Amino acid sequence: MGTGWRVLAVVPPGGAASLQAAAEARLAALVAEMSHWEPASLLSRFNVAAAGTWHALPPDFARVVDAALRIAGASDGAFDPAAGRLVNLWGFGPPGPRPTPDPAQIAAALAAGSWRDLRWDDAARRLRQPGGLRLDLSGIAKGHAADALAALLRDRGIGHALVEVGGELVGMGMRPDGDPWWVDLETPPGAVLPPLRVALHGLAVATSGDYVRGRHTLDPRTGRPAASEVACVSVLADSAMIADAWATVLTVADEAACDILCRRHGLAARTLKRARHEWLEYVSPALREMIQV
Repeated sequence: MGTGWRVLAVVPPGGAASLQAAAEARLAALVAEMSHWEPASLLSRFNVAAAGTWHALPPDFARVVDAALRIAGASDGAFDPAAGRLVNLWGFGPPGPRPTPDPAQIAAALAAGSWRDLRWDDAARRLRQPGGLRLDLSGIAKGHAADALAALLRDRGIGHALVEVGGELVGMGMRPDGDPWWVDLETPPGAVLPPLRVALHGLAVATSGDYVRGRHTLDPRTGRPAASEVACVSVLADSAMIADAWATVLTVADEAACDILCRRHGLAARTLKRARHEWLEYVSPALREMIQV
């Protein structure tokens, strides 16, 4: 996934090495399924499959696709798991850097299709390739990987841990000193703001921002970098996968749309937006309520 991972956990004596090996194997399996950088991954094979073909997905891939399509619908396409052509066009995908695309190239990429053209058979865990569509799950797969590592720990009887994959965090139980896993929500470099500290006690947090990747997040609805001027979004949820996807959505949403989505879906979110001489902070009602409690 082009990023790192870390687990802080209360582990039985002598169990760290086997736990690390199991975590690495779990992550390798996820990469083999959903990496758009690995030519042999299941996702990459789907991207070049013939039009009209159906593809059976393993449980992890199926879970991510199902969540991605639900959030794509709830956000009216602000999150699009089929935006791979646009990602590549702007030089952020496996082909590497390329010149800024012209309007005709953007229009052609948009015309090639979107999440609405996918057909998902939930009962059979099958996804249909309509032809020429390119999946890119980078806005949700890291969160799922963090959830998967947390589940691995629980299956091994470890109930107290902090899991991180590429900045997406899952907190379980308590620290050895009896405190919860306290984390400060990320802020962009140069932003002078009071810290906002949250306790990840059975919660996950994901952050998305233009400073994270050195670029603006693409808005899949327009095919261009988001015009929202949002620099950073953090979302708290029960699942890092869900937090990851909604953080991507809110990065491309304007101020009014962000507030509507947060209220409609009960999102615990904070956004930071650059103004001329200051930073503008939005704290959703759900997050404000958590902070007050």
